[in-house]
Amino acid sequence: MSRRAGLLIPGLLAGCGFHLEGHVPLPASLQTPLVEARDRQTDFVQSLRRALAINGAHLTDESRDASAVVHVLTDQLDERVLAVSSTNLPREYELTYRVRFSVSANGTELLAAQEVSATRDFSFDEHYLLAKDNEEQILRQALAQDLVGVVMRRLERLPSAKPAS
Repeated sequence: MSRRAGLLIPGLLAGCGFHLEGHVPLPASLQTPLVEARDRQTDFVQSLRRALAINGAHLTDESRDASAVVHVLTDQLDERVLAVSSTNLPREYELTYRVRFSVSANGTELLAAQEVSATRDFSFDEHYLLAKDNEEQILRQALAQDLVGVVMRRLERLPSAKPAS
């Protein structure tokens, strides 16, 4: 009886739409995606490529082999001073990461251009310059990861591409 239960539980979980955290079921149109970006080395683009691969996509660098193209139209990190000390030195910054993207397949727009953004504040002390630079880098990566999560949730809802005529 316990063997049957062991086989039944995974079947029930799969049937209810359960999937492991971080794993997003991708539509057929994203099985072989091309991530098109001006700078392929940004935190966002690298994290998006990694997330697509983790979720079963077979990334390609050739548009002729791609089942869909994820166009990263804007990938921008802005830094703004929020507070300064009495000696006019920055004490607090705001980081805002903005990404604008769209998705197309076989000449059809699957997802119109849309923008997502995430913002974080961090304090700054020139006495701890090295630690604060490291903290800023970690925040940049965390913002990129947050945006990848949003984008992946939108990608999982994409329709499958229609064959080219």
